[in-house]
Amino acid sequence: MRRLDTRGAIDFVDVAGAGHCPLDRAAMLARFHAREEGGPLLSGAAAFAAMWRAIPLLRPLGELARNHVILWLLERSYRGFLRVRPRLQRWLTRKVARA
Repeated sequence: MRRLDTRGAIDFVDVAGAGHCPLDRAAMLARFHAREEGGPLLSGAAAFAAMWRAIPLLRPLGELARNHVILWLLERSYRGFLRVRPRLQRWLTRKVARA
């Protein structure tokens, strides 16, 4: 996403090393979070949609996610991804170690 953010519109913050977290650090690390300028803290699919709206190439996807049905589907997909994420991370770690 950093490479797609050619305008520098997104301020990426690593909460693992940040001194101040607006929520419990474990909660921040468990799901993706974002805040659109002046808006509330978003998490999950809504946070991804906010990030997409800041990137011109992905803006149409972010705008599409304003639809509640689309956002619901994206959130369900994100939750499914979160269930398999630990296995994906272990697999990737092993693959990188072999390389």
